[in-house]
Amino acid sequence: MLTCIWCGRIITPREKSVKFPCPTCGEFTIWRCEKCRLFGRPYKCPKCGFTGP
Repeated sequence: MLTCIWCGRIITPREKSVKFPCPTCGEFTIWRCEKCRLFGRPYKCPKCGFTGP
């Protein structure tokens, strides 16, 4: 199951979530739920430590 990297909530198929590779290393796929995107909550790549909003 896919989970949001910030809040750990399970991401549902109908949700307006987003996934993208880490902007720095590109080795980890970052998933963010709709709420964390809306509120601009930070995320951190577990591979390289990059942090972004």
